[in-house]
Amino acid sequence: MRVKKKTHSSASILTAAREVFNIEAQAIHHLSSLLTEDFSNAANAILKTKGRVIVTGMGKSGNIGKKISATLASTGTPSLFVHPAEANHGDLGMITRHDLVLAISYSGETEEIIQLLPYVKEKKIILVSMTGNTHSTLARHSDYHINVFVKKEACPLQLAPTSSTTATLVMGDALAVALMKQKSFQPEDFAMLHPGGSLGKRLLTRVEHLMVSKNLPRVNSTTRLSKVISVMSTGRLGMAIVLDDKKIKGIITDGDLRRAIEKYQEKLFSLQARDIMTRNAKTISKDAKVIEAEELCNKHKITSLIVLEKKHMIGVFQIYNIAKV
Repeated sequence: MRVKKKTHSSASILTAAREVFNIEAQAIHHLSSLLTEDFSNAANAILKTKGRVIVTGMGKSGNIGKKISATLASTGTPSLFVHPAEANHGDLGMITRHDLVLAISYSGETEEIIQLLPYVKEKKIILVSMTGNTHSTLARHSDYHINVFVKKEACPLQLAPTSSTTATLVMGDALAVALMKQKSFQPEDFAMLHPGGSLGKRLLTRVEHLMVSKNLPRVNSTTRLSKVISVMSTGRLGMAIVLDDKKIKGIITDGDLRRAIEKYQEKLFSLQARDIMTRNAKTISKDAKVIEAEELCNKHKITSLIVLEKKHMIGVFQIYNIAKV
């Protein structure tokens, strides 16, 4: 016999979702009131650390810890996640006296983490903790304690870590960002650590690597429009560069051509390039980064830039080429 599953109204489901958003938003908002000097002292300790930030945590706290560790590592703070249970069975060797330990446990009483305390103290390793209980064993034995207390979980049973894990994650982000700012971490630094990502590639790749430099569609200011159209078709860039005596006078794009057709109609082919070109064509250095070219195109709502080397045109960069990065 097939049992029908009870369905619930869309309104009740959306209400439950919104309640979670409200509870967790309040938890995040409350975090700023929990900040103490221990947060800034912990940040300074990390900045002075010669080794890595070793993040550890069990269960959901461990999952959050892995993300915090990854965020730290990707923003210029060397970090490694070590599972506390594995640490107690041999992985303690991964933690050196030059490292700093960031231990995460909302209760502050997680057995596997408490078992790490003798080793950390013996090696005189700085211990930073994130808990929701300032009087817990972990908090009391830490050099610096960061409070992530939440008034209630979003879980209606008050059992599943929800608000508490969100608060811990946000506090980890706050720590990572604070460290970034103190280190003056720049986009170029981020790119060096993310060479495989699209953002990293755009930050590292230069315009000259993507520009078109051969068979550029060139005309002069007196070129008849029929010839301009022919040059644009042959060039296959959707544009033509207007030059007189090697000096850039303007650019003619498909958009310029469409607008000219609408405006001049039957008089179209009596026109010359100078009649429809866009003057003051946007240019960019061949040494500029691709992300700079992208920002320039987006700012002026254009798709093509003339590439210069010592004020001389050497190519054309088009925003479509970013897809190749």
